[in-house]
Amino acid sequence: MSNELENKELIEKLPKEGVHCYPANPSKITRNRILSVVFCLLGAFLVAVGIVKVSDNIIKIGLLVVGGLSALISILVFAQSFLIAKYRVAVDYNEKNVVLRYRYSKIAIPFENFDGRDGTPDQAEALIDKNFKKDKTYYLVLDDVFEDACYQTSSTDLESVDDFKQLRDECFAIAEAYGARNSKDKVKFYYEKDDDKDAGSTDLDALIEETRAEKKADEEAEAARRAEEYAAREAEEAAAREAEEENGSEVAESSEEKTDEE
Repeated sequence: MSNELENKELIEKLPKEGVHCYPANPSKITRNRILSVVFCLLGAFLVAVGIVKVSDNIIKIGLLVVGGLSALISILVFAQSFLIAKYRVAVDYNEKNVVLRYRYSKIAIPFENFDGRDGTPDQAEALIDKNFKKDKTYYLVLDDVFEDACYQTSSTDLESVDDFKQLRDECFAIAEAYGARNSKDKVKFYYEKDDDKDAGSTDLDALIEETRAEKKADEEAEAARRAEEYAAREAEEAAAREAEEENGSEVAESSEEKTDEE
């Protein structure tokens, strides 16, 4: 499959070795560290209050749970800030992988499975970009095309906009060279067109319309048949009434003739 999708000429233009690392935004790292320290101290304070000051068991358990979780999450966020400071995304030409850090996971997407494309903000990000950010934010999707999940990073996640643009260029070059995005076996997302699916949908719509037309024609034919039957019954009843009237007239005339004879 990969041999059919790969463009050998474009692959030859890619670096043969080396790892290009793209660290996270330093301001975000600093902010996460400050917030994690604050929430960790707050969590520790709640735990201490629950142990020393509170006698009610329910309230004590609540403070211990909330404070403990706050402290634990803060420690994890603080530790993660050091991981993403080394790199948030990396392009490893030695192992032929695009690597990204997602929480505490290190996700490696092989070049032959990789697609890089421009992303879009979700509703919350779009609202923040519109009202609170002076500079435009750019988004990049990092996708393993044979897996259901894909990942997105932005120009505000990385150390600089120049880093983001370089990463974008590298990802686009890799995706174009290895061609996984063109595979018929790739996972399709709701916003991606599927020509085969569209054709099938068109055929189905045509079949539905044809069925509806046939049904309408049958209904019209049935209505016409019933109208003819109704007209025939009306004609028969009219003829019967006319015959009865004629018979009644004949009976009346006979009665008059008998009366005259008497």
